Formats: sequence, C-alpha cells, structure tokens
Amino acid sequence: MNARGFCGSMLVLCGLALSGCHSGKPFAGDEVMRPDKVMDFGRLYTQNCSACHGADGTHGPAMPLGNPEYEAIVDEGTLGDAIGNGVQGTLMPAFSKGAGGMLTDDQINALVVGIRSHWYKPDVLKGLDVPPYQTNKQGDVARGQDVFGRRCASCHEVGVQQKNAKKSSVTDGSYLALIGDQSLRAIIIAGRPDLGHPDWRGTAGSTPMSDQDVTDLVAWIASQRQKTPGQPYPSR
Repeated sequence: MNARGFCGSMLVLCGLALSGCHSGKPFAGDEVMRPDKVMDFGRLYTQNCSACHGADGTHGPAMPLGNPEYEAIVDEGTLGDAIGNGVQGTLMPAFSKGAGGMLTDDQINALVVGIRSHWYKPDVLKGLDVPPYQTNKQGDVARGQDVFGRRCASCHEVGVQQKNAKKSSVTDGSYLALIGDQSLRAIIIAGRPDLGHPDWRGTAGSTPMSDQDVTDLVAWIASQRQKTPGQPYPSR
C-alpha cells in the first residue's frame, strides 16, 4: 500500500470512530422498550385513543373524553371496563390482553388515571340535578318522539341527511349502527361542547331534561335503528 492509500484508510477509520462506531456494543439507553412496559399516559393515549377521541380528548368522532361533564357522570370503573373490554354495539374495541387486545391491566389503569387527572373536574356539576349516567327507568318511545320534537328537532332532522342539508341526522341508520344506547344517553346528558351540542340543560332559557326525558329520548332514537343500515339509499 502506498503512502496515499495508507493515509486515506486512516482517515476513513478516524471518521468511523468519530461518527459513533462502537463495535456493536449498545450504549446505555439504546434499548427499545417492550410495548407492554410502556406506562407513559401521553404515549399510551396517542397510540391507542387519540385517533377516535381526539388528540386533546375533543373533536374526535367518538366520545370526547376531554369533556369535564362527561368525566363527571362516568366513574373510573366504567372507563376501565370500556377500555379493557370494549363497548358492545359500537366501534369501541377491547384493548385488554384478556379480551384479545394489546394492553396489560397496568396500562389500562395508567390510561384511566391519566384521563381522570387531565380532564376530570369534580365540581363541574356540583349542586345540579343531573340525570344519572345509567338508569333503571323504562323508556317510552312515544314520549321520546315528543321530547325530540321539542328539544332536538331545531338542530337534528329525522331520516337520512340529504346533501347540503343544514341539519344533522341522529336517526340515520348508518349513524345508529355505530353508536350504542349508552353512548347516546351520555351525549344527551353531557353534550358535546367541542361541536356546540348543549348538555341536558339545553340552550339558554330551556328547562333541563329529567332522567325520564333522557330515557324516553334514547328509546325513541334507538327505535329508528334499521336491520340493514345504509339501506335504502336516498333517492337522487
């Protein structure tokens, strides 16, 4: 090897040394964390929840976990059960390993604790007569239709939403196929402030809905479900 070749080889070796070549031995911190060892709430929420519930708990297609009123009416056990076992009749999947998901019980608990610490405000509904998250009352479909007409029809139409319609439909079969009765009840009670939807108290000057009003309204909306959602297609 001539002098020029020797110098060139030495420069290459020095460059490799300076660039971090360490003969295959990992540095401290190089190890990749096992997925089932991740306990950071931000990482768990981003990877498993944000796509449906929104990056900050709002403005997602699913229930806004960042709504303090929703957090006030639901308890931690219900949240943990929904995350772990999913919600039947909706698109909410089961995340626990025992139910076929990828998360451990500790990770599910970390999500529940994180959700509560970020968005739960214990006094947000203090002193108010709030319909319960769940109820033992039986809904009356006929009365529910009357409640819908008085409380909801100004913003929500009945049937399939037509192109360029100004009102959104909550009785469209395709929508009802994606949401369960309990989710409907939670939205009616807690509202969707991220979308401008009022809670059970309604707009200014309205009389708040009672537990029976909410129950009847859910019964009527649920009665609009179709066996074959999406059919018949609207006429052109």
